[in-house]
Amino acid sequence: MRLGRVLLVMLCVLAANLARADEPAALPGKIRVASEEWDNYTQADGQGMAWDILREVFESQGVKLDRRSVPYTRSVGLVQRREVDALVGSYRDEIEGALYPRWNYDTDHIYSLGLATNPAPTLATLGSYRLVWVRGYKYQDYLPNLKRFNEIRRRIGILPMLQQGRADFYIDALTEVDFVLSQAADPSLFRRSHLAELPLFLGFADNERGQALCALFDRRMDELVKNGRLRPIFQRWNQPYPFDVERPPAER
Repeated sequence: MRLGRVLLVMLCVLAANLARADEPAALPGKIRVASEEWDNYTQADGQGMAWDILREVFESQGVKLDRRSVPYTRSVGLVQRREVDALVGSYRDEIEGALYPRWNYDTDHIYSLGLATNPAPTLATLGSYRLVWVRGYKYQDYLPNLKRFNEIRRRIGILPMLQQGRADFYIDALTEVDFVLSQAADPSLFRRSHLAELPLFLGFADNERGQALCALFDRRMDELVKNGRLRPIFQRWNQPYPFDVERPPAER
């Protein structure tokens, strides 16, 4: 009889543990997000389209957005060391040890910038040119057949580099290409060319907080894409809306 009671108690404890395992992890009161400071996107003052998207995703659910402006490569390290909960502007599976949701939050419009006298490159011909981009972006993993490229620390000095023939094309997102081009005394000397569309993701820290926030992000994106609540944010910032196909990239 005593053995039966012991077994009954053990079964009750096991059932309780299994029930708790099925419960979603409790949400933290804030999400600590690191991002490079991109103009009109993730500005240090809290203005920008990406911050507006993340506020709609998280703050409506009681999770306050705690922003940190750091260079992109540092934001990667902060996520890997679990000192922040997520970083902005990652490509899928780009960062070792980070968690990636099903949903992207935006799309990166990738362009080249070169002299107007050069032929416009395409994905098929890009590998035959000398390329340059900012360190940490790893375009060699997302664009085909890239053979000759250099990574630079800052976007300063790109136009003279192109004019002096030290590189054929600079590769970056459209916003950053336009920023560099705006510094030209004569923009007509240069030409930008569209190359690719790359989905942009949050990369979450691989811990219990990151898992809970990643799951919340996907649940909210399911809702927001379906009800169209994100479309006005893209319209307000004059950016293309990337969710007319109402499925995450992993399911397309």
